[in-house]
Amino acid sequence: MANAITDIRLTVHRGTRQIGGNCIELSTADGHRIVLDVGRPLDARPAARHLLPKSLDLSTAMDGVLISHPHQDHYGLLEDVPAGWPIFCGAAAERLIRLSSAIFGKELPHTFHPWRSSVAFQIGPFTITPFLMDHSAFDAYMLLIEVHGKRILYSGDFRTHGRKSVLTRRLMAAPPENLDVLLMEGTNLGSDKPCSSESSLEDDFVDLFRSTTGRVFVAWSAQNVDRTVTLYRASLKTGRTLVVDLYTAEVMEAISAFGKLPRPSWKNLKVVFTSAFIEKYQRTGRKAFVDRMVRHGMSATKLAETPEKWVVMVRPSLIRDYVAKGVTPTPDDAWCWSMWRGYLKNADGASVNKWFKDGGSPATHIHTSGHSSPEVLRSFAQAMNAKHFVPIHGVAWDGDTTGFPSIRRLTDGESMTL
Repeated sequence: MANAITDIRLTVHRGTRQIGGNCIELSTADGHRIVLDVGRPLDARPAARHLLPKSLDLSTAMDGVLISHPHQDHYGLLEDVPAGWPIFCGAAAERLIRLSSAIFGKELPHTFHPWRSSVAFQIGPFTITPFLMDHSAFDAYMLLIEVHGKRILYSGDFRTHGRKSVLTRRLMAAPPENLDVLLMEGTNLGSDKPCSSESSLEDDFVDLFRSTTGRVFVAWSAQNVDRTVTLYRASLKTGRTLVVDLYTAEVMEAISAFGKLPRPSWKNLKVVFTSAFIEKYQRTGRKAFVDRMVRHGMSATKLAETPEKWVVMVRPSLIRDYVAKGVTPTPDDAWCWSMWRGYLKNADGASVNKWFKDGGSPATHIHTSGHSSPEVLRSFAQAMNAKHFVPIHGVAWDGDTTGFPSIRRLTDGESMTL
């Protein structure tokens, strides 16, 4: 029988049968608790509040909330977390989380505590070691948690085909020893999403830029920093200028201290000024940032001149201003959807697609997944060699699990004792 004094309870409050919305708790018999991620469900309405799982006790103290990376489906419910609960994450992740919150006029009252990759720190009886990983989110980590002789590895989200792939492969080559539990994501299990390398995408963009006589419009996520780097490098190679919106410029500025990354002051990079974004920034009290960007900015009217020069960010909120400045797609232009194809089916994706279809601009899809391929998921799980394998963050874990270790399947809100 397990020693009740040192028993560890693992509860997956949400995430056993869906992608995103992660919320996992580790607790000790003497009342210490930590939470791994407080993600917003992907299917939640934008204005919906109080979405933390009912099984998570908000009335008692929490030693810490650990945020693996700055994607909404992993941190998006922080606004509902009690203000007295301390938050732990990477320093760049905190900047991106606060930036995104400010965009929507929200201020998080919590105290953030930054960690450093591969440097262990203590939260109550829990020893935490974060490992920087490869993922489409900047500053994404796996977390090794040690408590009362038990060792738990939480994968967060990860892959091996981005610009930091060496980090994930290094951990697979020298995994933590004697793991009791591996909590691992399975986003791409059962899917055939493309998992090409980011460098191969760069080659594809170079070909697209060179073969297009007009502008190239690209839809991508501002926080997919790997993709911004890819587009910037391809622009440099082809003599084009990458044009981003104010939000993307602010993301780039926010993380400029964390690596040699493109930023608004660099050559062949411009910030397009549109009325909708300027108004939003002024309304949320961030006019100073707009003023700083003036020296790197340009009006959308410039996009109608020398069309062969531009690689232009596009999203529904920009299209209205582009049209007002005389910028509309033509058959000489090209456009690229550089996100998951499934997003083309929602209202925003459909409106972008229609704009270019009406203008006769040829379409292409150049993208790679932010998550590991099914083959890498299997290899990673085998390499970790944990006593218990608890799958999360996926919808195909009840299907073909050939090649995975023996699975300990939980349901949301269910606990297991270590």
